[in-house]
Amino acid sequence: MSSPEKRAPKRPPVPPGLVVVDKAPGMTSHDVVARARRIIGTRKVGHAGTLDPMATGVLVLGIERATKLLGHLALDRKTYLANIHLGASTTTDDAEGEVLSTADASGVADEAIAAGIAALTGAIQQVPSSVSAVKVDGKRAYARVRAGEDVQLPARPVSVFRFDLLNTTREGGVVALDVMVDCSSGTYVRALARDLGAALGVGGHLAALRRTTVGPFDLRMARTLEALEQEPGLSLDMEAAVGAAFPRRDLDKVEAIALSHGKRIPAAGINGTYGIFDPAGKAVALGVDEGATARALVALNVP
Repeated sequence: MSSPEKRAPKRPPVPPGLVVVDKAPGMTSHDVVARARRIIGTRKVGHAGTLDPMATGVLVLGIERATKLLGHLALDRKTYLANIHLGASTTTDDAEGEVLSTADASGVADEAIAAGIAALTGAIQQVPSSVSAVKVDGKRAYARVRAGEDVQLPARPVSVFRFDLLNTTREGGVVALDVMVDCSSGTYVRALARDLGAALGVGGHLAALRRTTVGPFDLRMARTLEALEQEPGLSLDMEAAVGAAFPRRDLDKVEAIALSHGKRIPAAGINGTYGIFDPAGKAVALGVDEGATARALVALNVP
């Protein structure tokens, strides 16, 4: 008799949660997702808060059921460390574009730089870069530019909570500024570099960018893809992720049963989206108050 064919051991299910990646330069956010899928062993991986290829730093990935969280995460505040070069403007407002113009920036005074930065701090109107991911009639602006179109984007309101100058280096006709920017989602740091250079009359562009925080997630919990490959695993399991990203609501047994049957429960008195936990401490849904009652926005305990 022939021996029965041996089957490969069944791979254990991948638990849901978040992986906070410290993205390397040169990778798109999609590249990171593709590699994370291979490392973690699941197709169910998504990302929140896109990073440009030249940028490094915090990129949040959702794994398995935690992909349902991504569209609801409060990622409306971000912090960056950036290097801005005064003395040249580019087609993309960063170092990857073609140089449009150059000027000797050596005569720009420190006081003028400080005033220019102050003018770009607070609630401002900002024109996004023409090669940004902003959609124009359903198509990304950068795709229209690559197709040869002349794209002019309208200004939109953004908030720059802090724009701090950390260091100034003067070399030849170039002035390099190390800065920290704390801003609202939708703010383009390369547009800040462009507008600062334009205001100073010498042109400017973004030379380097590193995102240090996005919403409640920061570099302290981030790992490189190489580190993730060496030791695959979540940064935050589902319960920790929901607890970190949303206000918490704990249900009693009666409320938990009602919610599991699709019924509304009494309002929590919490503004915005919150995490709902059952009596065992399991994250079961994201909820929102509507008047005197609350409903589940997203069920988290359903694959």
